[in-house]
Amino acid sequence: MASEIPSKSGHRQVLRRSLTMSLVSATAGIEGRIRGTKIICTIGPKTNSIEMLGKLLDAGMNVVRMNFSHGSHAYHKSVIDNLHAALEVRPHRTCAVMLDTKGPEIRTCSLKKNADGTTEKLLTIGSRFVLTSDTSVVGDENIVATTYANLPKVVNVGNIILIDDGLLAMRVLKTSDTTVECEVLNEGHLDENKGVNLPGVKVDLPAVTDKDKEDIAFGVEQGVDFIAASFIRKAADVEEILNLPGVRDANIKIISKIENQEGLENFAEILAVTDGIMVARGDLGVEIPIERVASAQKMMINKCNFAGKPVITATQMLESMIVNPRPTRAEATDVANAVFDGTDAVMLSGESAKGAYPVEAVETMARICVQAEKDIDHSALFAAILDTVRAPVSIPESVASSAVKSAWDLGACLIVSLTETGSTVAKVSKYRPACPILGVSPNKQTLRQMCVYRGAIPYTGEVVSNDEKNVLAAVEYAKLLKLIKPGETSIMISGVLQGK
Repeated sequence: MASEIPSKSGHRQVLRRSLTMSLVSATAGIEGRIRGTKIICTIGPKTNSIEMLGKLLDAGMNVVRMNFSHGSHAYHKSVIDNLHAALEVRPHRTCAVMLDTKGPEIRTCSLKKNADGTTEKLLTIGSRFVLTSDTSVVGDENIVATTYANLPKVVNVGNIILIDDGLLAMRVLKTSDTTVECEVLNEGHLDENKGVNLPGVKVDLPAVTDKDKEDIAFGVEQGVDFIAASFIRKAADVEEILNLPGVRDANIKIISKIENQEGLENFAEILAVTDGIMVARGDLGVEIPIERVASAQKMMINKCNFAGKPVITATQMLESMIVNPRPTRAEATDVANAVFDGTDAVMLSGESAKGAYPVEAVETMARICVQAEKDIDHSALFAAILDTVRAPVSIPESVASSAVKSAWDLGACLIVSLTETGSTVAKVSKYRPACPILGVSPNKQTLRQMCVYRGAIPYTGEVVSNDEKNVLAAVEYAKLLKLIKPGETSIMISGVLQGK
């Protein structure tokens, strides 16, 4: 905010102009519109530096995602340290940190080496192949062990088993206590440490692995804002994570990743206990028929919107930008459709972790989001959401919906929300106002966790609603961001009760 910029040596106006340009570039898109949809970037070797993280922040990154399927704790700590260093020279920016767990998974085990030292085996269509739970077996073209000891117990004759993101498919012919005999359905290559998916099969894997527990303990120590919990299948899985040491006390928000049929079947109970949802289309697109992924995405986004909980759409959104400077038309449409559906945030994976054009991917995604938001009929959207609400509602819910309606009635350009915990901002975001929401809070974690709410812009300030000084400071910050101009109307609400 402008009042925090040193004015000595006559540099205040220069710094102010620089700050304004940086702020606007990070939040605005085409025609100066403020982007409401948030962008989550997976950080990998390509982007784990102070310089690159700074460029991603300037391009529009709102949340850093650390994928704990890869990398050591030392590596992930370096990501957090580099982010903090990048933010130190951008005191106006807020960026959250998300820990994405590896989760329970099934993988192929070791294979015999080929003459050239590789382990990849070619399987032919129609051939017989055995999956065994005996991990002492070193596999070949006829057999491989998996990491899931109970595989022969949970599959039935006729079940389909997919390996390596579905590139290799098999049908179960028969099972024994330790083996599953299959027919290979397509020619493909088998290698070590490849993922194994069991579409439609309910597995008895633990919700939280020992590795996840160690990683989450590290996250608690490092002060992460979100845990993206992989392969959530039921409400009890979320509760198990919340009950891990330090998670509740640290007020870390749980984003449940829905990645299989069981998660979809139990979606209502999961949504009731989680803080948010990730539509994790990678494994989901292997675990359920591919033609059902779009309808599952729309269902989850719709229910999250009506519940007022943030939802993230992820996986292969701009996949071709890993190697190309521009996305395909289909990818651009995919991002736009997620915004039309009502997603709060969109996520980059390989595009920002290892791609050749990480900054361009963020900039492109930001432009697509802004254009899509411009095309939304926010009035009809507000009416549709309001129609789902059943009286009686809580006081904060009533205030939030009334603020959005007032913004429409008055043509307001901004809603200023004073909040301690961020819940008021979340409730305003639920009703999808056409104007931005300036979320004012003294709590740094609250501000960071606003970074997944559509339309929310975090601002550090006190939340005493009758303190004119703080309200005016928030308005000045909004003017600096070009959210509002002299003569325009703003709405101010407070989530802090001043009396009983």
